[in-house]
Amino acid sequence: MTTVIDRKGPVSVADRARAKSEKSTGLYKPREPIYPKNVHGKWRMIKWILLIVTLGIYYITPWIRFTRPGDLPDQAVLVDFEHGRFYFFWIHLWPQEVFFVTGLLVMAALGLFLVSSMFGRLWCGYACPQTVWTDLFMFVERFFEGDRNAHMRRDQGPLTFEKVWRKSAKHAFWLAVAFGTGGAWIFYFRDAPTLLQEFWTGHAPITSYVSCAILTFTTYVFAGHMREQVCEYLCPWPRIQSAMTDAETLQVTYRYDRGEPRGPHKKGADWTGRGDCIDCNACVVVCPMGIDIRNGPQLECINCGLCIDACNEVMLKVDRPLGLIAYDTDLAVKARSNGAPPKYRLLRTRTGFYAVLLTIVSGLMLWGLLTRPEADLHLLHDRNPTFVRLQDGSIRNGYTLKITNRLFEAQRFVLSVEGMPGLQLKSPGLPGGTTLTIDAPADDVRTARVFVISPAGAARTEETPLTFRLSGRDVSGNSTFIVSRDDLP
Repeated sequence: MTTVIDRKGPVSVADRARAKSEKSTGLYKPREPIYPKNVHGKWRMIKWILLIVTLGIYYITPWIRFTRPGDLPDQAVLVDFEHGRFYFFWIHLWPQEVFFVTGLLVMAALGLFLVSSMFGRLWCGYACPQTVWTDLFMFVERFFEGDRNAHMRRDQGPLTFEKVWRKSAKHAFWLAVAFGTGGAWIFYFRDAPTLLQEFWTGHAPITSYVSCAILTFTTYVFAGHMREQVCEYLCPWPRIQSAMTDAETLQVTYRYDRGEPRGPHKKGADWTGRGDCIDCNACVVVCPMGIDIRNGPQLECINCGLCIDACNEVMLKVDRPLGLIAYDTDLAVKARSNGAPPKYRLLRTRTGFYAVLLTIVSGLMLWGLLTRPEADLHLLHDRNPTFVRLQDGSIRNGYTLKITNRLFEAQRFVLSVEGMPGLQLKSPGLPGGTTLTIDAPADDVRTARVFVISPAGAARTEETPLTFRLSGRDVSGNSTFIVSRDDLP
């Protein structure tokens, strides 16, 4: 064996060549661009419809108006970080009600689990933002660079003026779409008409410009350049979904019981002794993930159904039944290959489990919204001093009250206190007595200083429980009235 002397000792020529080859090629295989062919059919039409609907919802929602009284925002859907509110039409949530947001996330997860267990990666193929924006970017790409063959020839050809202007126009439109994506997102966090004017006059918050720039960059890179790599390497769902699916999950399936043995077919030739698949690779060239569905379930498959449309077009040309590739189950394909009738069960243990959990969580969320009080009362007893002995011998305790008014109208509350005889209420700027009238602004918290005065000798213990009530509302709060031992009778 021929060897050479290296600084680290004798090294064979073969090892040296292998190391040089690895150094030149690298350990990571560069991305091979995928040129999916355009296809027409039922599933492609469904994808276009959902693309228009989902993008329409995303871009239009911040501009929907919902009239609210006073100075409250008239935007139907708004995440108002400045004032700590989330508005969704007639529903408005406060920061301390984050459990509702948690419930929504749990519902979304359970819904995704349920759909995946029944129909596979339906979300990934039709409604995932990465899929939707990638479809839109591909539409722009085909408009400027043509379909699969024309695009491949242009990429492999020499640099010409036509190539430069077409690619420049494509990237310009991609950036415009990406900028529209980031621009629409920031309108969810501030009044849209106001922010639009502030944004273009340079008076918007710096967070608006930063957020818009980040969303523009990520949309342009993910949908324009990374595409299937986002699904394969960045998204965890392809790996999680294997725990949600089973042999009875309906997903895009190559029916090998009907397609094999495959091979080229000449017009007019007999179909006896062979399958319906003519090995034309039509299903491969339309796949946005660049896979062959005939190899069975794969991590990269997003169940978009485009291979179904492509295969059906071929089946029509060769006069064979449609559905060689279709939404089917592994169990049904196996049953047909063994000569048994296929059976389909959408309702089974795992789907029933997810459905029951989703129903319970949804019911709890609905019950929480319907029974949520229109007002809350929170009390904080003064710590220093805990009580004050007045000149006439009466004892005064101080409290800080916070009244939460969740209604869109200002409310007037009458505060009373129970627990000891002869208690009087006082508050700076308000007339005192056995009750206090406190006005709370709409969708806001009213903070008030309240003093409770007890006649001399009325207390029987050093700490007497008190109950504060807001009349007209089933709202109350508990605290204590503190006196010294010397003040007890």
